[in-house]
Amino acid sequence: MLLYPSQIELRDLARDFVRREIAPFAADWDKRRHTPIDVLQRLGELGFFGVCVPERWGGAGADFVSYVLIMEEIAFGDAGVANMIAATNSPYCAAVNGFGTDAQKEKWLRPAASGRMGGAILLTEPHAGSDAAAIKTAARKRGDRYVINGTKCFITSGRSAELAMVLAVTDPYAGKRGISCFLTRTDAPGYVVTREEDKLGHRSNDTCEISLENLDITAEDLLGNEGDGLRIALASLDNGRIGVAAQSVGVAQAALDAAVTYARQRQTFGKPIIEHQAVSFMLAEMATKVEVARQMYLHAATMKDAGISCIKEASMAKLYAAQMAEEVTSAAIQIHGGYGYIESYPVAKFWRDCRVFQIYDGTNEVQKLLIARELAAGR
Repeated sequence: MLLYPSQIELRDLARDFVRREIAPFAADWDKRRHTPIDVLQRLGELGFFGVCVPERWGGAGADFVSYVLIMEEIAFGDAGVANMIAATNSPYCAAVNGFGTDAQKEKWLRPAASGRMGGAILLTEPHAGSDAAAIKTAARKRGDRYVINGTKCFITSGRSAELAMVLAVTDPYAGKRGISCFLTRTDAPGYVVTREEDKLGHRSNDTCEISLENLDITAEDLLGNEGDGLRIALASLDNGRIGVAAQSVGVAQAALDAAVTYARQRQTFGKPIIEHQAVSFMLAEMATKVEVARQMYLHAATMKDAGISCIKEASMAKLYAAQMAEEVTSAAIQIHGGYGYIESYPVAKFWRDCRVFQIYDGTNEVQKLLIARELAAGR
């Protein structure tokens, strides 16, 4: 796929920032389990928190292809940072931009899209992962307010984000049509971080369990209408899946680059190992897989920009890219030999970071289900 000059410009802007400000420090952030706030602030100043949000609401006003190109570049530097930026862009900003009133956009969208505040989505619950319609968190209406109680888990930026959208049941007898979406600040009374998870990868961001204890929400902060919650959450799933595919490519590209560099430098039997066919063929297969995944996510993103339904293409891109990333990062470890198993080399981190791509924003098994459903429908 050929890119427009404006898309190349944004990609290169992200690439330059990542190579200077993120990639050299990612291993240290991984060990310290945090990302410096000033780095996030500078990413916000570049417009990367609200890439597709119109400029009138503080965003960059760019297209979706530009957004996923930026996601690939940030994930190249650090997947945990990319996931934080992705959570703010979509679903948070995408949902408020798509369903919010002008007053809600001024209050809840502008601070996030302009990079001044981060966003999170509180959807997943301990007993309801892929089955999002089975959530139990309850929102009880009291006059012109709602009081929310429940537990959410695996929340990206659950502690560090300042803004959040919360999915809760307003009508327990209406099934998936009884779920509503609310907007809140994370410093509101009743929003309690009960645990920050110790993860295999993505250690530079916080993933939290959140307890909602009589969280008080005004009716003005209901996003959409009562019962619209699941529809709002699902509306941006294609965005998220294409974004995860782009993140997968970013990590895989970083692993490929590291493997090529090492193979040029490491010598056995009197020559660099890249000159041994076993290694060179492995690298050739890795590079091919990375490029196939890149073209798949760009194709899906182009359909998204054109307003064409891309459920199948988004799921295919995520399914293939997430699997590809694990294969490529594992091969990069193999090329490094024993050094690949040591954390002082970057490829171990790449493998740890990529494993979750097959889980979040819909497991790979869910992607297969969606692809099969689209095929059965003749799409």
